[in-house]
Amino acid sequence: QIQADQTVDREQHALIPGLINAHGHSPMTLMRGLADDLPLMEWLDQHIWPAEARWVGEEYVQDGSQLAVAEMLAGGTTAFNDMYFFPEITARVSSAAGIRCCAGMIVIDFPSAWAGNSEDYIAKGIAMHDQFRNDPLVTTAFAPHAPYSVSRPVLERVRTLADELDVPVHIHLHETEHEISEHVAKHGMRPLADLSQIGLLSPSLVAVHMTQMNDNEIETFAESGGHIVHCPESNMKLASGFARVADWLSAGINVGLGTDGAASNNDLDMFSEMRSAAMLGKAVAADASAVPAAATLRMATLNGAACLGLQAETGSLEVGKAADIVAISLADARCQPVYHPISQLVYTCSADQVTDTWVNARHLYSSGQLTTLNVTDLVTRAQSWADRINAADSAD
Repeated sequence: QIQADQTVDREQHALIPGLINAHGHSPMTLMRGLADDLPLMEWLDQHIWPAEARWVGEEYVQDGSQLAVAEMLAGGTTAFNDMYFFPEITARVSSAAGIRCCAGMIVIDFPSAWAGNSEDYIAKGIAMHDQFRNDPLVTTAFAPHAPYSVSRPVLERVRTLADELDVPVHIHLHETEHEISEHVAKHGMRPLADLSQIGLLSPSLVAVHMTQMNDNEIETFAESGGHIVHCPESNMKLASGFARVADWLSAGINVGLGTDGAASNNDLDMFSEMRSAAMLGKAVAADASAVPAAATLRMATLNGAACLGLQAETGSLEVGKAADIVAISLADARCQPVYHPISQLVYTCSADQVTDTWVNARHLYSSGQLTTLNVTDLVTRAQSWADRINAADSAD
């Protein structure tokens, strides 16, 4: 029998599996609030991509990743799936802080501070994969940005390499009606059909957003065994569309939950995301019984683990799995009385009620204090970035 080194008593708390943020761009936390109230392509083309071209580098990615990890750990997130430039830095930050990270080997057709072309992105991604191969907290996935930003030949190469390395393919897909119409005009078919022809529609596909799906596409996707990551708050903020989550679940699709980046959300709060997913799912289905609380909590835990290929290791509290555990206080007046704890977690609780977060039995957030990151220093660095970016914008 194993004897505990430490006993932690948390009365009037709920203990749940660590939450899994199945899609995000952690360094973009430094762009929180930079460009709001805009549709997706205007937001990207006129604000985010120009800002990234000017500011993204190793220091930016390190500071942004640390800020994101601090927010996630304090909010009960124990694993996250990321897509951004300099992913090796995000992986290193995550490993040092003690959180699980699936670091995306990003691929995109245009140059950045990290890579000059698609082959450069792929080569650097594979080097990162090799670098963290034996890290117990870091896994990798190929992360081609989207069908509109990655050409078909490059997507074909990604499919081949993902099969060879046995890693997921993490991609934005069917996010907006505009994306669909543009793809049909250029290629004569919808993006999902194009990816199916390439061979990407498979159990290794992690498709993010998917707000634009017809009945046939839902059926085809379910048959493929692929995964969908639902990002309700980002979808609403960018007016990208309304996902048919109830239909996905009924079809047997594994659906995870993600916040997207803080630039389009504007937080990394998985409790808020659960509540939005459940309530929006009911409204879209016109059925109050759709997307119930238990299914939503599962989306944020075990389903998210399956998206990352980690369901045998985390996502539920079971003997033999890692001790990725979150304690949430239910003692607050806004959480009383408690009739159904799962409903309370989804419909009432918020990230600020998390008191403790453990990853692999390591106490990373203890009684409201981070144990591996200096929040005061992080806040100072974050505001310094805001001052620099604001000053540059004012000078332009």
